[in-house]
Amino acid sequence: MFDAEKVKNECVQWIRDFFEENGKGCNAVIGISGGKDSSVVAALCVEALGADRVIGVLMPCGEQHDIDMAQLLVDHLGIRHYIVNIKDAVEGITNAIPFTLSDQSRINLPARIRMATLYAVSQSHNGRVANTCNLSEDWVGYSTRYGDAAGDFSPCSHLVVREVKEIGTLLGLPDVLVHKVPIDGLSGKTDEDNLGFTYAELDRYIREGEIDDPEKKARIDRLHRLNLFKLQLMPSYDPCITVRGDE
Repeated sequence: MFDAEKVKNECVQWIRDFFEENGKGCNAVIGISGGKDSSVVAALCVEALGADRVIGVLMPCGEQHDIDMAQLLVDHLGIRHYIVNIKDAVEGITNAIPFTLSDQSRINLPARIRMATLYAVSQSHNGRVANTCNLSEDWVGYSTRYGDAAGDFSPCSHLVVREVKEIGTLLGLPDVLVHKVPIDGLSGKTDEDNLGFTYAELDRYIREGEIDDPEKKARIDRLHRLNLFKLQLMPSYDPCITVRGDE
């Protein structure tokens, strides 16, 4: 059984320890989308560090239909926040590149510009950038490398979606934030529509190793295998290591 209170308390202490060792007195800087993950990470940081040391950054790309959810979160927690519209930056880079971007490049570009924005805010405010990914999304690669998959510390990357939600409820977050259906913001489809399976199915498979639909199992296994590189350190050549053949 998942003990949400125990995990929450341990995570709060882990955040305190991280900042003690990697930036005593620094601020936590978090990209606020209005979804469960950024909401829970922000709330954990507030409990760990105090509201005065947590900075939220709202980053719409033009018009964001659910920006009110992000505003609700920063108001609920009482944290300092900035709104940075990245539309001009996205269009500037897109227009400056002398060819038509692939569909995947176009989709990933805003996430990478948002991460650049977070680091600009962080370096100007003595900060450390929070990664807001969870294990379920990381498991199947539903994140952008050097975009939302980046950060300096990651409170929830070993928690599946249902566990993140339990902690969000325990933290007293508004129910609409904890249980908001995630939408990709581009196609109008939900994350689960894009993935081809529900988070409940994925969480059960990760934690219990059980899944009823063999086709969904095959899809999850394939996505996990193809996206493992996102969870590993960048390969690097080490001249001190000599590869020897059979002698």
